[in-house]
Amino acid sequence: MSYALEIRDLSKAFGGLKVTQHVNLAVAPGERRLIIGPNGAGKTTLFNQITGEIAPDSGSIHLMGRDITKVASRRRAHLGMSRTYQIITLFPHDTILRNVSLALLGLSPVRWNPISDMDRQQQLVTGAASALERVGLTHLAQRPLSETSYGERRRVEIAMALAQNPKVLLLDEPYAGLSIDERQGLQKLIEAIPREVTIVMIEHNMDVALGFADRITLLHFGEVIVEGTRAEVVADPRTKEVYLGHQ
Repeated sequence: MSYALEIRDLSKAFGGLKVTQHVNLAVAPGERRLIIGPNGAGKTTLFNQITGEIAPDSGSIHLMGRDITKVASRRRAHLGMSRTYQIITLFPHDTILRNVSLALLGLSPVRWNPISDMDRQQQLVTGAASALERVGLTHLAQRPLSETSYGERRRVEIAMALAQNPKVLLLDEPYAGLSIDERQGLQKLIEAIPREVTIVMIEHNMDVALGFADRITLLHFGEVIVEGTRAEVVADPRTKEVYLGHQ
């Protein structure tokens, strides 16, 4: 089978601290994969290796059958990978539309020029506007990011990722810090993403996340200790012990 994302025996340590240990992960095209685990399990560090922000010590990463382990992080977006971050990193003084346009700039043959008006680059603006429509923020396109709510900024991040037309989308705790209403709205948004896009999501909130997942991977101290369907993972005593806090 050709996987959308496949990780083979991935390991990373910082000194004596092992943050991922022989991690294997195979995500089918169109799958919704949930990665869970307690704080310090290595979830975000795993994402950082997948996207090339951190180089693994050993193992390999394959995107749509291609080995991208040594491909530069900036090139992985060109190959069909995009992500959001646990901590929002946007440009607060620019408009929402411009933030999304900047996300598209890295994929465009147009290069950033500080003395040119990027808003006149119609292809970028059109693509950014389309992404904002997908996340329900068209009416706020010209609003400075600093004047938006936290939940709206989460949507902007997803718009930036979707604007790149990814084959594999990595979502790092997209529901973190949201109100109940904001979570419900974001959940509908994520569920509406077509199956042409494979999604791998890290999330702590089990109530929100379980309905999303086709399969779940549980990390603990950098190791995969449980993997399977929702029912299999929730029923596994190791899940209850290390994640749900029960014996």
